[in-house]
Amino acid sequence: MAVSLTEPQVRDRVKTVTRRAGWRMLRVGDQLTLCRKVMGRRRGEPLERIATVEIISVRREPLDAITAADVAAEGFPHLTPGQFVAFFCGTHRGCQPGTDVTRIEWRYLDHGEANESRPTRDRAGSTAALADGDGVKGPV
Repeated sequence: MAVSLTEPQVRDRVKTVTRRAGWRMLRVGDQLTLCRKVMGRRRGEPLERIATVEIISVRREPLDAITAADVAAEGFPHLTPGQFVAFFCGTHRGCQPGTDVTRIEWRYLDHGEANESRPTRDRAGSTAALADGDGVKGPV
């Protein structure tokens, strides 16, 4: 999963929630590799892996249902819910405040804690082992 808009928050491990337009196939217990950029890399450009996470909660909800606590968990404690919604809509074409999004919550896995054989899902719902290729196949 690409986290280019919140890379510093992921590196600091303060971001524990994300909202996505898709990603409906995720299930609690799935593991994801968070990367700077997944799609749109130039030929030969390496996939920069930042962290591996385990999904602990997934649900669909309107974007504008976000709480101040979730804005902080998204890595933006200085924004109000309204400011976060405006930021999200401004960076996601076609998104409106009432658009249903997937709220994804995770916990960070320490080195050696990630299960290399546990499947991870891409946006289409297919699985790929973390040890195979990129470990993440879908854009975000």
